[in-house]
Amino acid sequence: MRIQLLSCIMMAANGALSAQGAPPLAAGPMVGATEMREVRLWTQTTRPAVVDVVYWDSTSPGKRFHTNSVQTRAHTGHVALMVADSVQPGTTYLYDLRIDGVAVSRPYPTRFRTPTLWQFRTDPPPLRIAIGSCLYINDAQYDRPGVPYGSDYGILTSIAAARPDIMLWLGDNTYLREADWYTRTGVLHRYSHTRAVPELQPLLAAASNYATWDDHDFGPNDSDGSFRERLLTREIFELFWPSSRYGADGGGSVTSTFEWQDVQVFLTDNRWYRNAQGRRTGDARYLGRQQIEWLIDALRGSRAPFKFVVVGGQVINSSATFENYATYAEERAFLLQRLADEKIPGVIFLSGDKHWTELSVMPREGTYPLHDLTVSSLTAGTSNGWTTEDNRFRVDGTVLQAHNFGLLDVSGPRNDRVLTISIRDKDGAERWTRRIAASELR
Repeated sequence: MRIQLLSCIMMAANGALSAQGAPPLAAGPMVGATEMREVRLWTQTTRPAVVDVVYWDSTSPGKRFHTNSVQTRAHTGHVALMVADSVQPGTTYLYDLRIDGVAVSRPYPTRFRTPTLWQFRTDPPPLRIAIGSCLYINDAQYDRPGVPYGSDYGILTSIAAARPDIMLWLGDNTYLREADWYTRTGVLHRYSHTRAVPELQPLLAAASNYATWDDHDFGPNDSDGSFRERLLTREIFELFWPSSRYGADGGGSVTSTFEWQDVQVFLTDNRWYRNAQGRRTGDARYLGRQQIEWLIDALRGSRAPFKFVVVGGQVINSSATFENYATYAEERAFLLQRLADEKIPGVIFLSGDKHWTELSVMPREGTYPLHDLTVSSLTAGTSNGWTTEDNRFRVDGTVLQAHNFGLLDVSGPRNDRVLTISIRDKDGAERWTRRIAASELR
């Protein structure tokens, strides 16, 4: 009921603005990559406009700061990317979006919080990360005939109500349709159409949003590095998901990493270097050696007790079916062996793609078991494919074939951190939970 009421208030507010001459706001504002001293902010207008953000420490509202001003243009989808660079660590800021000098009020909180400078001072603060994948928003003109594939958009309001510090998008964050694949007009339309859904706006405005992609936001279903327009979709992905740095592995990928409190997240790209599934000659690439070598170096250098490695598709699932990493058996074995040889503690894989949720745990001789938490889907149709897929590492009682999201809560003193996984349904009700101590991953 609370979720439905908030949605109704938002629609009523938008209707009232339209009647009074609404500002040219298409979507946002959104909080993007967040560091101790800089925060990236995003919004999209419906026409060319000058956009900036005014922000202030929630405890000192009298002192206001301003981001850079951005002129939005049609060629870049009327998107504005701004930087708040007068921030301090561990501080909550409130903010107002301004379009053409006029403040745009939103019927939900607009805030961001910077990571705490805890090192050499105190125990790391608790951290809450929301995770999800497969966000399909119906668009009748371009959808396949029949029953709409997307539903339960209210799940996005449920995620916002959980007040995560971070929203981690695991791939298929939009679904490019056949009419979208090969033109700038089409790709911009698809990303814009998904971003504008009303139920999404509160989550964008108050959590720091990070993303990687999978096939549907990269190109066609099951697409690989041969996709003709991958340079275009990479450009638009970067435009809509403002990160501190993409291409962290030195290539053209959307690979990135960030730290928050004592947690580090590694967002890999399972499309850019990938070659065709089932190819009979040459090396079978999924992540590619360049990206794997970067990942091993980055993991080896990380001091985080929990190192979340995000991959669009499942890594630990033993079944060589669909788009599981097991279908690229040689490269998968190489990565898993490198992780074992390097004795890297704290690694947990996060994946999406499957249209059902499950936890896979692979025992390893002489070291800790590897976990792969798959969370899918948010609004796209669900699948019963798990009933025919022989994943021998699946943990009993963790399959959920319904729209859902995950919460990752990291808490406890510095030398005894604990991860609590909670899988929630579309209404925010907990469906299952697991607790993993950092000491179990050494």
